[in-house]
Amino acid sequence: MGTQYRSAIFYHDKDQEHIAEEVIDELSEKKLWEDPIVTQVAPLDAFYAAEDYHRDYYERNPEQGYCRVVIAPKVAKARQYFLEKLKS
Repeated sequence: MGTQYRSAIFYHDKDQEHIAEEVIDELSEKKLWEDPIVTQVAPLDAFYAAEDYHRDYYERNPEQGYCRVVIAPKVAKARQYFLEKLKS
């Protein structure tokens, strides 16, 4: 809960905004996840680089509880759905 834990897509132009909203709509229709997608789509006003310990967190901490229980199942489901679009 709270804005610090939300997911967001920040776009540079209207094309990016449109693509983000289309993908969210497509995934919502497919009901890939039980809960609704609540990702915020907003214009990029400023960019702040994350501290080093936040970068690549999931990749560096796959055995951490939150990564195993929350993130890993979502990543696996998305990979399965988008398998044909993923680069090899």
